[in-house]
Amino acid sequence: MDSITMGLWTTLLVTAAAGIGGTGLGGALATLFRRDSGREASLLLSFAAGVMVSVSCFGLLTEAAAPGAMELVALGVFLGCAVTAGLNALLDHGRPSGGLVLAGVVMAAAIALHNVPEGMVIGASFIGGTMRQGWTMAAVIGLHNIPEGMAISAPMVAGGERRWRAAGIAALSGAPTVLGAALGYCLGTLGPTALTLTLSFAAGAMLYVVFGELLPEAAGLWKSKLPALAAVLGILVGMLIDG
Repeated sequence: MDSITMGLWTTLLVTAAAGIGGTGLGGALATLFRRDSGREASLLLSFAAGVMVSVSCFGLLTEAAAPGAMELVALGVFLGCAVTAGLNALLDHGRPSGGLVLAGVVMAAAIALHNVPEGMVIGASFIGGTMRQGWTMAAVIGLHNIPEGMAISAPMVAGGERRWRAAGIAALSGAPTVLGAALGYCLGTLGPTALTLTLSFAAGAMLYVVFGELLPEAAGLWKSKLPALAAVLGILVGMLIDG
């Protein structure tokens, strides 16, 4: 087995743990606890956002920014933001007000689609950066997937669905992350131009997730200055990881 094939299998296994494991864990937690702690969740989301910003800027974009390729990098970042924003709009549009079980199912379908570019981020991190960057990105995306899993299973359980079934549906919604990782990894092996676009696309997707989802959600959970400090701490940790 050559190094590229071995790297792909490693990427897929790690991504499965982050995608399926993250949403599955969130789904399971939502069936166990009825009250969530907004402060702790806000700090965790802010910290994860800081790590994502650091890894995206000092890791993915640094690797992508080859001499004379800045226009291509800018295009990739824009496409990553645009695609992720469009998928996020579909997710927001698919939140029906009636029927809690149906709401959970629709949320699962929307989040599954939304997880594809997140998987590409992990795949691009492994092929374009270092193993450490890939593992770090998988960890922060896995953390990000926990509240998504909770958002799927919580309404289903409240609507009368069996707890194990709700948690299982939440876990399955993370499966497309593996497909995204395979796409990101394989595209990154096609040559310098494809690698630049893939890394830039992944960075753009992550930046949208940070500024369009994680930080606004963290601010809504806890009106305090401490989440901002947690985000700065995350950036510093991300810099140390990339250093």
